[in-house]
This record gives sequence, C-alpha cells and structure tokens, in this order.
Amino acid sequence: MAALATRQEVISLDVPEGTTAGEAIALAGVTGRFPELAGAEAGLWGRAVTPARVLREGDRVELLRPVSADAKSMRRERAALRPSRRSRTGP
Repeated sequence: MAALATRQEVISLDVPEGTTAGEAIALAGVTGRFPELAGAEAGLWGRAVTPARVLREGDRVELLRPVSADAKSMRRERAALRPSRRSRTGP
C-alpha cells in the first residue's frame, strides 16, 4: 500500500515464498509510481520492519512516510484554543 496526502494506491501481488519486504516493494514498482516515497521505511501492518524481513502469506507491506505533525502537540494546540467548560474553582 502506498499513500500520500492526496492519493492512495493498493497493489496486490502474489510473490514466491521467501520474498522479502524490500523485494515486494521493488516488484510492485511503488517508487516508480510514487518517486517521493523512494527511501521510505518499510512496514508490515503499520509497524516498521527492515527491507530484509521475509514475508508470510497475507502480509500487507506498506511504505511509512515521516510524521509531519506531532499528535500530542496538535491536541495541546487545539485545547489551548477552547476554553474549558469545567470550572476550576467550583465544585
């Protein structure tokens, strides 16, 4: 699976036993379709793996993009914009 902010593509492959994550990415031609993902980290089901990781039947290989925003700091920024509905001095 390859996904950008504006586009996502799912590519199904049947690969021989013993194929690695890196080999599957190369066979899918993902970096040809998404040159901006060249050098992206490989992942299986959302968890980072090395390209040498041998795949098992049913594995979903993904390319993991760098995180563009920290979720914790984003929540803090949103919370700072809203006044609290709870009274800090009342019961």
